Amino acid sequence: MKKLLAALLAMMMLVACAMPALADEGSEPDWAAYDELIAQIKASTDFVEREALMHQAEDMLMETNCIVPLYYYNDIYMQKPTVEGVYSNLFGMKFFMYATNGDSTTLRINLASEPDKLDPALNSTVDGGCLASNSFAGLYTYDAEGQLVPNLAEGYEVSEDGLTYTFTLKDGLMWSDGTPLTAADFEYSWKRAASTETAADYSYLFNGIAGYPDELNVTASEDGKTLTVVLTAPCAYMLDLMAFPTFFPVPKTSVEAASGYLDEEGNVLNPGAWATEAGFVSNGAYTLTNWVHGESMTYTKNPNYWDADNVKIETLEFMLSADDTAIYAAYQAGDLDFADTVPTDEIATLMAEENPEFYIVDNLGTYYINFNVKSDLFAGKTVEQANAMRKAFSILIDREYIVETVGQTGQKIANTFIPEGMADGHGGIFKANDDAYTYPDAESVGYFPTTVQTEAAIELLKSAGYEFDENGMLSAETPITFEFSTNDGSGNTAIAECIQQDLAAVGINMTIRTSDWNVFLNDRKAGNYDLARNGWICDFNDPINMLEMWTTDSGNNDCQFGK
Repeated sequence: MKKLLAALLAMMMLVACAMPALADEGSEPDWAAYDELIAQIKASTDFVEREALMHQAEDMLMETNCIVPLYYYNDIYMQKPTVEGVYSNLFGMKFFMYATNGDSTTLRINLASEPDKLDPALNSTVDGGCLASNSFAGLYTYDAEGQLVPNLAEGYEVSEDGLTYTFTLKDGLMWSDGTPLTAADFEYSWKRAASTETAADYSYLFNGIAGYPDELNVTASEDGKTLTVVLTAPCAYMLDLMAFPTFFPVPKTSVEAASGYLDEEGNVLNPGAWATEAGFVSNGAYTLTNWVHGESMTYTKNPNYWDADNVKIETLEFMLSADDTAIYAAYQAGDLDFADTVPTDEIATLMAEENPEFYIVDNLGTYYINFNVKSDLFAGKTVEQANAMRKAFSILIDREYIVETVGQTGQKIANTFIPEGMADGHGGIFKANDDAYTYPDAESVGYFPTTVQTEAAIELLKSAGYEFDENGMLSAETPITFEFSTNDGSGNTAIAECIQQDLAAVGINMTIRTSDWNVFLNDRKAGNYDLARNGWICDFNDPINMLEMWTTDSGNNDCQFGK
């Protein structure tokens, strides 16, 4: 069976390689074959075959060398001894609704700077996801042990063929304004999030539902008690999706009555206009009651939350800042109870002291940098030459130095995009050599060795048309100059400087541009960069969520593949 599958995959790869390139060829990879492969993975009902196809997809992705993994994530934060009951999960979500803080009913927190979007359907950041998880609620959620548990749902039934899910909602559910919340709100919200009109970054998460994108087969019962969902193929991570913010309900009346929602012709102009100031309706443990943009946010307990009796903290006060030195000072001064960042130069001391307020928790994700395939850096190059350039840059980076001097908390060097520990969808681990699949660099179990390969990098750059002198430095006749984009934060800046130094060792000139978080996000999304800092903490424990984000139509396709 495995030999037959391997032969079929080999034939598929030959067909993909034989496909015509883009009309003017140039330096951009043809991405149609990748899109087709992801669609095949989503339609597969054979989970063993599905894993093999996902390995092929990662092979295709990594062959472009646009994705440059650096290390696999863990997470650090500071928390005062009086605080109990805060918990997080592998996917970076932090839950404050069941916390206590000694005799205080207020919890003072820093997660990040000004959030990009608070509409859960439009958000695509971890900090925004944390805010959504504390102010909105979906059918399922995660408990303190990281297990999926019902939230607004009582439970569900699934058909024998695995294609039809019927979720039953709890009785008496309400929005924060006291109006009833029913299955019809889920039907509306999911259809809105999936639709081409809304153009949500995460709309592709609904593509396993029949009728995607604009005729989604999701139906609320007349009594509003049940929600029926019809899939195109069985989905092993269906309940994980039910706990993800994109699948949370939003209030139709508020969404569509907001100023700026429609343009003069009646077309949707700004689908998230309703959630750009404090006071909007939600359905989670807290509601946003005050927002001083760029400075602070205050969330207040929602008495209409279905589990409000178990919510002890009355107020969440958020400091909005990405200045980790200022954040750490505020924490040390007693002005914060929880800080989700630590200055790089404080980590070693905290580790050495075994400070009980310093937490290191597991995450499932990868810190990486990524190239824009449309960057002028690759002008005049063929696909092969552009790939060679990117691979050369990648293997010049000293990842061990970054992990030891910047990360400092036991991060593992990454040589795959899909992180270590990710499940394979049928009981095993994806990042492993086995009888069915062996990574290109078998010894390192990945796509390249984890040590610096200077000579190999120089040869790759020579193959792309660059000349070097006798000292292994780029010739003045063939210079390389480009810009690296990152957001604020001492760790991000330090990593950029490490990469700058590594590339300068062979004469590559990399400048660094630092922007505010929301500016940086939108520039990267729009392709206004050459090389950018990035990171992906998984949305659920299945490789597909790190592969389908790179399809041509994905709102998270920051590399601009196929665009």
